[in-house]
Amino acid sequence: MIKLRQFILTIGDILLAFLALLLALNIRYWGIFNSSILNQHLMPFAIVYFVWIVFFYIFGLYDLKIIGPKGELLKRMLQCFLVCLIVALTFFYLIPFFGITPKTNLILDIGIFAILVFLWRKLFYTLFSSVYRANIAFLGKAPLALSLLNEIKNQPQLGYKLIGFLSEKAALSSQIKKYKISVLVISENIEKNSALASQLYQCLGLRTTFLSLDKAYEEILGKIPIDFVNQAWFLRNLSESEKSAYDKIKRITDFLIAVVLVVITSPIWLVSAIAIKLDDKGPVFYKQERVGRNRKNFSIFKFRSMIVNAEKGKAVWAEKKDSRVTAVGAVLKKFHIDEFPQMLNVLKGELSLTGPRPERPEFVKQLEKEIPHYHLRHIIKPGFTGWAQTRFIQYARSVNESHEKFQYDLYYIKNRSFLLDLGILLKTFLLFFKNE
Repeated sequence: MIKLRQFILTIGDILLAFLALLLALNIRYWGIFNSSILNQHLMPFAIVYFVWIVFFYIFGLYDLKIIGPKGELLKRMLQCFLVCLIVALTFFYLIPFFGITPKTNLILDIGIFAILVFLWRKLFYTLFSSVYRANIAFLGKAPLALSLLNEIKNQPQLGYKLIGFLSEKAALSSQIKKYKISVLVISENIEKNSALASQLYQCLGLRTTFLSLDKAYEEILGKIPIDFVNQAWFLRNLSESEKSAYDKIKRITDFLIAVVLVVITSPIWLVSAIAIKLDDKGPVFYKQERVGRNRKNFSIFKFRSMIVNAEKGKAVWAEKKDSRVTAVGAVLKKFHIDEFPQMLNVLKGELSLTGPRPERPEFVKQLEKEIPHYHLRHIIKPGFTGWAQTRFIQYARSVNESHEKFQYDLYYIKNRSFLLDLGILLKTFLLFFKNE
């Protein structure tokens, strides 16, 4: 359901891009506009639009939360279109294969396109928060069901009309027909409740989608409810033998991309090293022990952003305004440059480009006691970036935040694929435009 809406948003953007081009050229060549002028601009702008759509994804313009009234749509759009303008200027002036170097045309085009994209998202929100909505209901008042219900209530742009909880005493088929329910979320274990299974079986012809509570939570929120699932769920969903080919190909891909990134960012490495040395004459790099795949510890590399001997032998949670951070370190952390040396860990095979972020052994020991199934995040290789970083926060500073992040990590472990990895890597680019 959510992917369908995101697809509709994307198709709308593509159509609006070419409409913007048509309007821009009509305004620019008013009275003399013809098909020859259009054909001259069509192919190069089509290439630019493709790249722009990728940046739309990176900046979250297809995230349904962003387009809501409490989202940060305008801020994201301003950032995105600024980058899109820079990309277009680079394309037209550094790669002049198409014989055009538009200035006025490009400004007109991107201005019109930005307005159309903004209005399209406002229209989309109105349509899917009030008109084209699927009726969703719940069966069984589990605490997690109440949590999911509130999430749906607060995000009408997801396109669901909340019916509420159905009565477990009345006939399900009549209730489904009465409320025209499209999606029914079931809290109870159907396998252990033969009477309920029988009722649902009788409703198969009503074209209602039946989702278990954990599946609905996963599809709608993009995370796994770890307090709700049991060992049987893990046995059904985490079959690592099926991922062996994926893991081997991913290792080769990780290595090649890491080499390219090290080469491209090498000037930043040199400037950062010089700045750190000039700041306090301390070591440039900082090594910290982390827990990797199969609980094997390794040393992660970073540019040093804190004072020498900041922890004095004791591991502590990082703070938002940490007094231990140096002046240069604050800049490195703001733009996440301090993380760049972790490409060395990727080259060594200790890290993957995508996966759960590795934690320190002291914290892992604590978190495994307080968070159910937490040890399972170590069945795959940790990552330089991950699903949790693109969906939640960059750093977890407490057990509660680690609990929330683990739900996203578990979603990644279950659903990891090359397409998901690509999406994570693209969205990681956005982290350079915001504070953690």
